[in-house]
Amino acid sequence: MKHLVAHLCGIATLLLLLGHSAPAAAQTYRQPVRLPVDIYEGDTIPVVHLPNVYIYRPPQFGSRRQERFYWRNVRDVKKTLPIAREVRGIIIETYEYLLTIPDEKARQAHLEAVEKGLLDQYTPRMRKLTFRQGKMLIKLIDRECQQTGFELIKVFMGSLKANFYQTFAALFGASLKKEYDPDIEDAEIEEIIFWIDNGAL
Repeated sequence: MKHLVAHLCGIATLLLLLGHSAPAAAQTYRQPVRLPVDIYEGDTIPVVHLPNVYIYRPPQFGSRRQERFYWRNVRDVKKTLPIAREVRGIIIETYEYLLTIPDEKARQAHLEAVEKGLLDQYTPRMRKLTFRQGKMLIKLIDRECQQTGFELIKVFMGSLKANFYQTFAALFGASLKKEYDPDIEDAEIEEIIFWIDNGAL
């Protein structure tokens, strides 16, 4: 294992050095890159930090049903996690912009415009989600935003609309108050997100 790490470090160092050794005529002048170094037995050795590499090993399944359930979760997370992260970005952007509006009436007008824009943009995408994916999206929004969908609507649009959307969700057996539980109920989802973020799934 030590020989493999040393070999990888050697290759990485060589690539870094080759990247800076093109003919001068083909290069524009750049400030030289200074690598951190370490002194080992009198030799100066460049220190190159390589990213972690994770080896994905699919879990062992006790039954075909468990296996199908797992891969369905992988599919659903891949479809809903990007949307949850978009929502997080929209919330941050909206909150920062609201801080620049001194007038309450203007803030409400902006929020109504944001709501309309979100409905126009996301309604077609939401219609393509299955019921199961919709429930997962509610959980992932809580994961990404650190607040449930109900709390977010209440903060930005008031209790009346929060209760309206919650009642609407309840008609279909869902709840905007559903929280994400990475330690117990949603531990498998959390693991799937880890592997997706690291390019293994």
